Amino acid sequence: MTRRPPLRQAAAGTIIAILAVLVLAADQLAKYLALENLPFQEPVEVLGDFLSFYLTRNPGAAFSLGEEVTWIFTIALAAVAGVIAWLAATRVRSRLWAVALGLLLGGVLGNLTDRLFRDPGFGVGHVVDFINTPWMWFFPGMSPAIYNVADIFIVCDMIAIALLVLVGVHMDGTRDSGRKDREGGRKENEETLLGEDGDQFAPGGAVAGFGSEFPVADAETGIPADERGLPPLSEREQLEVEEEAEREAEEYEADPKPRHPGRDAEI
Repeated sequence: MTRRPPLRQAAAGTIIAILAVLVLAADQLAKYLALENLPFQEPVEVLGDFLSFYLTRNPGAAFSLGEEVTWIFTIALAAVAGVIAWLAATRVRSRLWAVALGLLLGGVLGNLTDRLFRDPGFGVGHVVDFINTPWMWFFPGMSPAIYNVADIFIVCDMIAIALLVLVGVHMDGTRDSGRKDREGGRKENEETLLGEDGDQFAPGGAVAGFGSEFPVADAETGIPADERGLPPLSEREQLEVEEEAEREAEEYEADPKPRHPGRDAEI
């Protein structure tokens, strides 16, 4: 099965932008409908204890934490949105990463829009929350969180990004295994067709697991029997051998006829 080639940078950026706009639109539409049709801070049962609507405005983070420092969350959301936009423009070439970051960016922009443009003022606006699922929370003494569509995408996509990191999918469209293959790397002690250590076997041995079908060349092949086991030539001796070989080559070029000293002497 062939893998799809990585996305072009522009294509990844387009996917992220489209998904972000769709999630932002869905979040703001849901908040508009909630503000127009739900009573403020009064529970409206939808599916019993499984799902209900409870319209409220949250100046802080989850569980209404940090209500006195709303501006910090505004800055944090803007920073996250900026980082995702930078990644989209410079790094992302994976379809999975493009989808995950696009949906995450849409959720971040949904809540950032509330912080910037809703009451009580620019940068300190309260986020509109209206979805309540009490069965999801099991912390004793703590009231269940009330959230919105943007929060759903933020949480789900943070989980998706964590999974992408765990399975080794990179933003550039590669995976850990594919990257190692391209670099020519091999895991330590990884067995191959030729055995754990490849073709590194003692002279005269055979490839592990194949008996004598794939013998390894003898390291002393071509060395005269009376010279085997002798220490290597010194640099001076090696030079003398090369000069002698050159002289013999010149003599052969001058008179290429084969010479048989013993037989010539007899004649």
